[in-house]
Amino acid sequence: QVRLVESEGGLVQTGGSLTLSCTLSGGTFSNNPTEWYRQAPGKQREVVAQTSSTGQSTYHDSVKGRFTASRDNVKNMVVLQMDNLKPEDTAVYSCKVSVANRFRPIEYWGQGTQVTVSS
Repeated sequence: QVRLVESEGGLVQTGGSLTLSCTLSGGTFSNNPTEWYRQAPGKQREVVAQTSSTGQSTYHDSVKGRFTASRDNVKNMVVLQMDNLKPEDTAVYSCKVSVANRFRPIEYWGQGTQVTVSS
């Protein structure tokens, strides 16, 4: 049975750091990119980072230089390292991964976790 478990977020002060991770069990990543999303209250969900199968990541302009996304294709884990956090980073964060399947990859979402940055 495929399962994707996301780590807990938390409360952090402005300028602090937090690491989120998602671990897949019962399956393996496909070659499709993995992604991190966030949704703040009253706002649309946005892509924070996208990581290719080879480990190359692209970022939303608002987090460039502060966030680092990575993936481990052996451990089937994705990580989002968030540094120099700002109050505007407060949101529910979710990972999305693509799992290899006999016919076509299937997307799985983490359960979402709250990240709150206090000023």
